[in-house]
Amino acid sequence: MRICYMYPGAKFKALTFSFDDGVVQDRKLIDIFNRNGLKGTFNLNTGLRRFRELSAQEIKEIYAGHEIACHGEYHPTFDQIPRSELMREVWHDREKLEAVSDTVITGLAYPNGSFSPEVMDILRHAGIEYARTTVACRKLRYMPEDFLAWHPTCHYRDALEFVDDFLSEKRPLPLLFYIWGHSYEFDRGVKNWQFMEYLAARLGGRDDIWYATNIEVCRYQKAIRALQFSTDGRRVYNPSAETVWFQVGWEGTPQAYSVAPGETVEIKEPLETY
Repeated sequence: MRICYMYPGAKFKALTFSFDDGVVQDRKLIDIFNRNGLKGTFNLNTGLRRFRELSAQEIKEIYAGHEIACHGEYHPTFDQIPRSELMREVWHDREKLEAVSDTVITGLAYPNGSFSPEVMDILRHAGIEYARTTVACRKLRYMPEDFLAWHPTCHYRDALEFVDDFLSEKRPLPLLFYIWGHSYEFDRGVKNWQFMEYLAARLGGRDDIWYATNIEVCRYQKAIRALQFSTDGRRVYNPSAETVWFQVGWEGTPQAYSVAPGETVEIKEPLETY
């Protein structure tokens, strides 16, 4: 028998968005998201004027139901500044975002897409769990080995190239569709607000998709990796804080299992993971 990991609610598809810079257009984009049941992550620069002009209450209202993440206090290119300044940029951004959102902020998008192994090490020391790059992996079956070098599927301009494959896939395979961009781009290009309305309508409101923020996807994947199986494959223990889902079997009548935090579940047959 085989085991295939699933997303929450026994789903095989997950969709997440990441938008940078925290500009006024975020309000309109979030309205589109909310009307279509989508969830996203918004990466903010707390040192820039566009952020300082908003009150804490306004920030809470604008981004309610979505994730706020770091993008550097002043949006520097991380690989081109002193390492002490990099730590300050990330730490101050976290500190200010946590103060206005009353949450713990552990996600980040690299300003200008610049990162390196040394930058990633500093982010670990700054308490960052994941960091999104601007490198399109162009895959729907991709999950990073290291979440501090997390490549999205594509920029929103290219999203339609993947929509049909994502929606039509029927095999029990865990897919992740990860789209990034800047909300101000919808005011500028051919792929404008009408395009985003169309994309959201195509992808939203479906029972077979888990709509998640970046941090939710990251933590769920870490919970999957943390599962502990007995040597005969008949028991699985979940040491994480997330309920994890998986399916046993490929043909016939596959069996879906969920393992709650701290729970041990008995499985009917030995497994092969894939």
